[in-house]
Amino acid sequence: MVTPMRPDRPLEKILRGNLANVDFNDLIRLTTALGFREVRGRGNHRVFVREGVSELVNVQSEDGDAKIYQVRQIANLIRRYSFKTGGGMNRDGKHGE
Repeated sequence: MVTPMRPDRPLEKILRGNLANVDFNDLIRLTTALGFREVRGRGNHRVFVREGVSELVNVQSEDGDAKIYQVRQIANLIRRYSFKTGGGMNRDGKHGE
């Protein structure tokens, strides 16, 4: 049995610029750990929202990995809002949900 990766590991990988070969399920766990809530989808296509973020986050699987342009979108949101896993603080110093 494969142990799921902790959300901070794919976060570190993404923030280093390694956007390829990000496991779809690891990205789903990371997105949830960042305070996003799944609003639509099942299987290999999911849609997430987070209060205070106007963009929808789409995550799709391609051969088990997340699509690179979607990983890039999440990386840009993490940087823009200074998200941390566990629903951490945003750049305004407020807790996000």
